[in-house]
Amino acid sequence: MLLNTLKSSFVECSGRERAHMLLDDSSFRELLDPFSGVESPHLETQGIVPQSDDGVIIARGELSGNSLLVISIEGNFQGGGIGEVSGAKIAGVLELALKENQSGKYIYPVLIFDSGGVRLQEANYGLLSIAEIGAAIVALREYVPVIGIIPGKIGAFGGMSITAGLCSTLIMTREGRLGLNGPEVIEQEAGIEEFDSMDRRLIWNTIGGNQRKASGFTEILVEDDCDRLKQSILSSITQGKEETPRSAEVDRYITFLESVNPSEKLTPEKIRSLWIQSDLTIKGDCAQRGKIDLGEGAKSRGQKWFNLLTSGSPDIGEIPSVLCADSFIGNKAARFLAVVPDKASRFPRARAGEFGLEQGWMIAKYIREAMEEDRNNEKRAIVAIVDVPSQAYGYREELLGIHQACAAAVDAYASARLAGHPVIAFIPGKAISGAFLSHGMQANRLIALDDEGVNVHVMSKQSAARITLRTIDELEEATKKVPAMAYDIKSFEKLGALHELIVGVNADDPNETDLLIVCSKLMYAIADIKNSPRDLSSRLTSTFARNGGRSASILVREKLKEQWC
Repeated sequence: MLLNTLKSSFVECSGRERAHMLLDDSSFRELLDPFSGVESPHLETQGIVPQSDDGVIIARGELSGNSLLVISIEGNFQGGGIGEVSGAKIAGVLELALKENQSGKYIYPVLIFDSGGVRLQEANYGLLSIAEIGAAIVALREYVPVIGIIPGKIGAFGGMSITAGLCSTLIMTREGRLGLNGPEVIEQEAGIEEFDSMDRRLIWNTIGGNQRKASGFTEILVEDDCDRLKQSILSSITQGKEETPRSAEVDRYITFLESVNPSEKLTPEKIRSLWIQSDLTIKGDCAQRGKIDLGEGAKSRGQKWFNLLTSGSPDIGEIPSVLCADSFIGNKAARFLAVVPDKASRFPRARAGEFGLEQGWMIAKYIREAMEEDRNNEKRAIVAIVDVPSQAYGYREELLGIHQACAAAVDAYASARLAGHPVIAFIPGKAISGAFLSHGMQANRLIALDDEGVNVHVMSKQSAARITLRTIDELEEATKKVPAMAYDIKSFEKLGALHELIVGVNADDPNETDLLIVCSKLMYAIADIKNSPRDLSSRLTSTFARNGGRSASILVREKLKEQWC
């Protein structure tokens, strides 16, 4: 009896075993298996032995007559971190599944999460890949439910928690964990008083499966049993695609967030109760709070460029930290969005321009309002002004589901892009980690200023050193071998994702000439978008991408296409 129980455990299995267990006998067919000869080209130079499947197992097969695409992350390799090859395997195969569903042949994607997020040794490659994974999921949800499973061991953290937040149906066990920021990272960034990474009870009560189900961040909680997981998958398939996925339930989550008083002690039990109440009191409006005048010298780059680009148009944002205005780029209507510091924010961890709970849900609200207003009219451009130092790190943020707030913003930007809105990210400042994934990375085009203060990365150097067990000097040395690990915008440009790097503009103190230069680039980007696909494929066809910046990403997609049928 004990042996049978162990055999049915899903949590204790490897990534490949999990993929096998979900599919009917003899239907399992792996794509890009370990014998395909595709592994990360970025690890050996750092003294890390690569793995022949790069920690991701892709399999096609059937479950009770339904065609399934199973994507299983192996947490025992590099903590399930997403690098260029592993990320391209996931994004590439989801893109193929999208085309198959568009042709009328249903195939249901199932993602098994066991990941700490971006693989820090490949940094911005992982960031780009996770953005492409999210884009594919949002597009796929129009045809079939996208099912996510968080069984246990590592869980889903970092950018992959945002990915989980985009799934139509999310299934967790009690052993599963779901959070944007891992306990160690929160402790590093905010101190042990904010979150003690050694307090296991605190961790499970904050981000464990039971709490996530009770507070509205997962649909299904199951025992660690393969048969029950299969039943949950079949139930999700039978139910069909959600009319309003969790990441698009903006009104309910805003109501939920408004019911919280962050100045009081927040407990898991309190949050569960507030979530139940929010279902009965959806109002859809965030209580307006007065704008704080920071003074001219204290304004962030994002706020300076927002003021300049909106030409005095009124800020219609409802909270001080999220600016929103409708203006024009030439003769093209545009909605401008920026996240800025708010020293009086009711969430202390989001007072210096960090992307937090309110920022995610309000960005989503403003984008979806524009989409609704333009439903039967010409689609205005949406411009994300990106100057975000990081996501917010804190106990409140994790308890209240910051990963889902980020997923809401990702969903809104991606949905606007798919609906035909030209979406542009203009980067005059920092574009860091989950903040950039949420606010900017779903844009049709990325435009940045060539300036030392413009940085792109997945984590602060201090936290990256702690997680990778390196010194900061060792990290700096590694950036010379892997440009994706560097923070400067010129290194990011080499990866091929930038549409344009603008030179000769004063990022800190822009004048009218600088404004004209930037506006002309925005107008060119809008024109370029008009006759282009509504996906993120341009990032793989640019000169930098084709000449080495995304070689592995391109190769993986080519091989997946060969093996798909």
